[in-house]
Amino acid sequence: MESVTVCESTDFELLGKMAYESWHSAYDALLGAKQVDYMLGKFQNAVAMREQTEKQNYTYYLIAQGKEKIGYCALQGQGRDLFLSKVYLSEGERGKGIGQKVLTFVVEEAARRGAERVYLTVNKNNVRAIRAYEKFGFVREGEECTAIGEGYYMDDYIYAIRLGNDEKN
Repeated sequence: MESVTVCESTDFELLGKMAYESWHSAYDALLGAKQVDYMLGKFQNAVAMREQTEKQNYTYYLIAQGKEKIGYCALQGQGRDLFLSKVYLSEGERGKGIGQKVLTFVVEEAARRGAERVYLTVNKNNVRAIRAYEKFGFVREGEECTAIGEGYYMDDYIYAIRLGNDEKN
């Protein structure tokens, strides 16, 4: 297997295209294609991603294996926390251990930034993702149900992993 690399990206057109492909394959069965289209239009397109980086402290990263771009993730600095907002892989790349490598990158990036905790939200019915986060060491801290408009909700668990930087307090 070729090495997996994660590097910062501002190619929002490419990221938006990758979002469309990965979201439909990951979420149509969980949420329905109409809600997926709504969420893509609101949160995961080139304009929204650019705004998130410019106004909301997001950083986007491309995930590649060799020369092939196979996914992306997004992080948002929030003081002592680092929010793992998005991590998506192409359908054919899921279940190969690549997500675990990306999570290692995220935790290392959090430590580099001086964060004490990485947290994320995950759809309560996304069993595959929940299993991957728990395998890595994330622990469920709570749940939230967020109205996102048009009668749609994100019904999520909150997972987190602490980095051991607590001695800095």
